[in-house]
Amino acid sequence: MKDADKRLIKYAVQFKRTILLALFFLAIAAAAELTGPFIAKTMIDNHIIGIEQPWVEVEEGDVSYKGREFVRSDRMEADWQADREVNLLQVGLTYYFIDSPVEFDGERNYENHEMTITRGDDSAVYEAAPMTQAEIYSFFQQEIPYLLLLMGGYLLLILISSVFHYYQSFWLQTSANRIIKKMREDVFAKVHELPVQYFDSMPTGKIVSRITNDTEAIRELYVRVLATFFTSLVYMAGIFTALFILDSRLALAALTIIPVLIVWMTLYRKYAGKYNRVIREKLSDINGKINENIQGMPIIQAFGREKEITGEFEKLNQEHFKYNNKLLTLNAMTSFNLLNFFRNAGFVALIWYFGGGSIGVGMVFSLGVVYAFVDYINRLFEPLNGIVNQLAQLEEARIAGERVFNLMDETGIPLTEERRPRFKGEVEFKDVSFAYEKDQYVLKNISFSASQGETTAFVGHTGSGKSSIMNILFRFYDHQAGEITVDGVDIHSMTKQELREHMAIVLQDPFLFTGTIASNVSMNDPSISRGQIIDALRKVGAGNMLDSLPGGIDEEVKEKGSTLSAGQRQLISFARALVFNPPILILDEATANIDTETEEVIQKALEVVKEGRTTFVIAHRLSTIRQANQIMVLNRGEIVERGSHDELMDVKGRYYNMYQLQKGAIRESAG
Repeated sequence: MKDADKRLIKYAVQFKRTILLALFFLAIAAAAELTGPFIAKTMIDNHIIGIEQPWVEVEEGDVSYKGREFVRSDRMEADWQADREVNLLQVGLTYYFIDSPVEFDGERNYENHEMTITRGDDSAVYEAAPMTQAEIYSFFQQEIPYLLLLMGGYLLLILISSVFHYYQSFWLQTSANRIIKKMREDVFAKVHELPVQYFDSMPTGKIVSRITNDTEAIRELYVRVLATFFTSLVYMAGIFTALFILDSRLALAALTIIPVLIVWMTLYRKYAGKYNRVIREKLSDINGKINENIQGMPIIQAFGREKEITGEFEKLNQEHFKYNNKLLTLNAMTSFNLLNFFRNAGFVALIWYFGGGSIGVGMVFSLGVVYAFVDYINRLFEPLNGIVNQLAQLEEARIAGERVFNLMDETGIPLTEERRPRFKGEVEFKDVSFAYEKDQYVLKNISFSASQGETTAFVGHTGSGKSSIMNILFRFYDHQAGEITVDGVDIHSMTKQELREHMAIVLQDPFLFTGTIASNVSMNDPSISRGQIIDALRKVGAGNMLDSLPGGIDEEVKEKGSTLSAGQRQLISFARALVFNPPILILDEATANIDTETEEVIQKALEVVKEGRTTFVIAHRLSTIRQANQIMVLNRGEIVERGSHDELMDVKGRYYNMYQLQKGAIRESAG
């Protein structure tokens, strides 16, 4: 058994009580339902065909026929003499009275008041008299109360079976839904534990595919496959038990279907597993492609690349289609067609076995046994058909399980309840070096310190290492050399959760979640009141925005805040940072995408948010950091200049050139 199979079973074991309860109900329902053929056998053998049992002439009997009294031999309390035995045998639709014992049964023929019975090489002739319907009815009449009682019992068993079927289905489906609910919660929780670099290397669409499509396939395993397999196995066990009770020879013959089924399933899983792996991977690629194209639709349409993108998508879709067709061909060959062949072959053997008994080839059984056996064989193929039809879903779920568990096995950082006292905000970098790829350092021997309440700005060209400093401070990535401390404590000695709890970040392109303005500011933290949310928004200058929106802080926010302007989104992100009151604040080019008019509002908001906090600013517009306590100028991962704005302007180095260049560009733009 593979590891994924064991883990799928472990999820089921967590809800074993309801599953066992469902199986208990299923066993009762199956027992009640499978008793039906036995009742039918009793009705046929004892009460319908039962009148062909030998009858004994007595002085006072149960049935009168032509002035003589008779009692069925199996209802005699004492032994009887053979010369008092008579028989009623049917040929066609007519019953015949034979006033003597019958040595054996076999093929019957009636001609000229004589009945000939032939079995193999043996033959016997008896004098026989045809009976009228009224005469034969008198023999049947005493069986009617027994038949009514048995039919009533059969109806009661059907009702009992229906009730327990309902409860077994309800509890089994409930268990299955609980299992998949728990699995989805575990997968979603795992995603939050994964490091940022995992999301850098794995397309978003593929991750979404594992959480949605793959877990949905697994849900079908528990909801449909689990129910089908459990039901089928219980029914098969019940049917084989009944067959052994009927006749062990017949049951052993029927058992030959089990090794055939096992070989069949083994071969099917070998090929279906291979196809399903490709199908799930291609589906994941398709989801990734769709997600990427939807996000990049403005670029695709702007550059007129719709045809080329469609071609790329069709290539992926064609691969998915090809392997789906292969799996479909496999299912078509091995499902109903093969099962139907076994069913028909079984009935041919059954006809030969029972039908040949009259000519000495097979065995002779009562009609009730034949009926019950045929009924059970028919019922046997129903669960077999259920198992076969679910094999494709089983394999799909197993492969999906492998993919989901691969995601869950990724190294993550479990969330804990541990908390640290609020930081003062004293941050120090000591000879820190960092590389995204081995030996390709983007930061080299970075050293600086930032005190509580100070603002430290980082400037430099694209790729100089500004954002990398923030990434390792936030521990989205871990540096390879040097030491970073907060309040004198190495950040590697605390969990990422403990560290980030005292930090906040405002990005160049702030991310807003679907919900309301209030939920985006508070991040659904119940400890943050509506009053705090409104106060934070007004402090950062979003009062006019609140007054202009019909819903105020309850105004609906669409995905990524698409209905709000860039400035409004940025103000909400500032309010988010303010309401959480972190001692350390990081502003990652927070004003880069803001127009000049909105920038004034943002600058006032910045002053409010930075007050009393250790603030790190990655600056694009140098005019926004003139009041920073210290400015670090980066070039190829090294700090090449540091100081205040005035100090750096006096040096007339790299910072001075950058400032003059921006100032000239602004003048030129204004002119």
